[in-house]
Amino acid sequence: MKIAYFKKQGQLHPGIITESGVIDADAYRQRNGQAAFNGSPLRNEALPALRELMVKAKEFPEFLLPLSSLQVASCVPNPGKIICIGLNYRKHAIESNMPIPESPVVFSKFNNTLTDFGEAVPLGNAGVQFDYEVELGVVIGTECKNVKRENALQYVFGYCVANDLSCRDLQFKTSQWLIGKTPDKFLPLGQYLVTADEIPDPQQLELKCYRNGIIRQHSNTRDMIFSVAVIIEELSRYMTLSPGDLILTGTPEGVIMGLPEKNWLIPGDIVRTEIEQLGYTENVMAE
Repeated sequence: MKIAYFKKQGQLHPGIITESGVIDADAYRQRNGQAAFNGSPLRNEALPALRELMVKAKEFPEFLLPLSSLQVASCVPNPGKIICIGLNYRKHAIESNMPIPESPVVFSKFNNTLTDFGEAVPLGNAGVQFDYEVELGVVIGTECKNVKRENALQYVFGYCVANDLSCRDLQFKTSQWLIGKTPDKFLPLGQYLVTADEIPDPQQLELKCYRNGIIRQHSNTRDMIFSVAVIIEELSRYMTLSPGDLILTGTPEGVIMGLPEKNWLIPGDIVRTEIEQLGYTENVMAE
């Protein structure tokens, strides 16, 4: 399934994207005397209800909305945690002149970095070295702690494409990367989230990033140093992962920081990140 969130009368509502349109999940459930999802069906226990809804709601066109008519929000609207993995592609670590990690490099973003699909991203004036990063996003669907990599993927709800925008001069202002990663709207996500049952192997996905129509990054998730399963095993050793938590799994080579000539992003640039089977996100950089 492809799950998106859209805004209606100032509220967020989950929708299921189908060939016939977007199913208004809450409207359908309420019409049939069921409780709304309250904005967050992103947990594995909700999957049976979502699948049943997807089948039955197609018979009722009044609950199908044209995707083009909707204001699509972030496909992960309110994660409890946004956990990022740095330097997780060998060639990216090399181009960054940093050692190959022996264990996952972990940092965080916050919910202020989320933005509506396709919305302009304000670069601001706190820094100048703005960079793109295509990444695979992983959404947890079942609470987990101390899981083993062999079982880790069963705790995943779904996957999405992400752009982990960064401001490099702020990122390396101190030994902590945080302020360079957390400006407002610096985490555009794809139009929808794809449930894990449609992605049997997250380590076989092609990633691309374009700047003004010119490809800048092109790799595959099989080149990750630490796989999705290993990342979940490692993180769950130290913290409980909860439904809706978002994990960003690192970016491949090709970022501006690693190029000989560093032409940083500027207002007016259009950045598109895409991952096969997961769609894309495209945003114009603004003042």
